[in-house]
Amino acid sequence: MEPTYVIIAVLVSYLLGSIPTSVWVGKIFYGIDVRQCGSGNAGTTNTFRVLGAKAAIPVFIIDVLKAYAAAQLVHFFPCLPHTPNYVNLQLLFGIVAVIGHIFPIYVGFKGGKGVASLLGVTLAIVPMSALLAFSVFVVVLLISHYVSLGSMIAGCSFPIFVIFVERTSIVSLQVFSILFAILLLVTHKENILRLWHGEEKKIF
Repeated sequence: MEPTYVIIAVLVSYLLGSIPTSVWVGKIFYGIDVRQCGSGNAGTTNTFRVLGAKAAIPVFIIDVLKAYAAAQLVHFFPCLPHTPNYVNLQLLFGIVAVIGHIFPIYVGFKGGKGVASLLGVTLAIVPMSALLAFSVFVVVLLISHYVSLGSMIAGCSFPIFVIFVERTSIVSLQVFSILFAILLLVTHKENILRLWHGEEKKIF
């Protein structure tokens, strides 16, 4: 496998992930920088609060698809599907895309928390576990009306689905699923404090 091509794919993945969907949608169609309003986060939830569902839905879809597309760059490499090398490349490209979403080069490295992009990566690699975790998110959201709580519980459920439902033997995928949960908790540390103090805003 040519290292140069891997490096190029990594750069493409970062640039894909860096697409600041919420920022561009807000500025182009509404004349508003969502990072200057609401929670200041450049993600779907803040876009929903500031601009409404009409803006938030396409932002969510594009943020999912850009990371999904990055993980699918693996098809340009001579690897058998679902083998360790294949999955490792998917993880590499997908994780780089998520990093791009969190630290986008186009808008001063101030992006979102990466939840939607992480969903895109997992849909590309372990779609069943991703959909199960997303179902957990929807259920928690409908019950609690807290997006952050739904995201964190769904994230913590993801490694359970990967390890015990998918029963994958690929160690890197198992490790990724655990780091996935940890990353969501870390990026939501402020939400955890607000939930603890009863100051977190509900989506509805």
